[in-house]
Amino acid sequence: MIMPRGHQLLLPANPLFILTTLLVALFANMVTNISLVGNAAWMPDFLALVLLFWCVHQPRLVSIGIAFCLGVATDVHQSALLGQHALTYTALAFMAIMVHRRLLWFSVPSQAMQVLPLFAIAHALELTVRMMSGALFPGWTLLLAPLLEAVLWPLVNVVLLAPQRRAPNPDANRPL
Repeated sequence: MIMPRGHQLLLPANPLFILTTLLVALFANMVTNISLVGNAAWMPDFLALVLLFWCVHQPRLVSIGIAFCLGVATDVHQSALLGQHALTYTALAFMAIMVHRRLLWFSVPSQAMQVLPLFAIAHALELTVRMMSGALFPGWTLLLAPLLEAVLWPLVNVVLLAPQRRAPNPDANRPL
């Protein structure tokens, strides 16, 4: 595959780094659920954000199976309907893997606009499952969550790609 003009050649992603970032995102979700904010509908889902990022950038390492396992772990932690987050994260991973080749050709702000519908579909799916199980409607502030996740996409892109951007052995003859 030919690199788009202006893109930097990246080092391979370390699987241990990927696992660490997914676990940190899972713990960030856990901490926000027990903090003062609680399980607010407008809070972005950090695990969905990081999971989508890795499904787009490393679809062979982070796939639907990992999304399902992380979803079950989230369901157990939140005492939610078992499979609610698992279904959401699995669908999100599937959609990310479907568009990952096309998405990487765009700039990061354009990517943020294109992942916004994916986040909106994931939240709508989660809301549908929650409402079908008899829960109450969380309010219209739920519409802020996909917007906040899309706004956080460039920051996540910079932070998670930073270890891959350093040169392995830089010198005067090898600028890459």
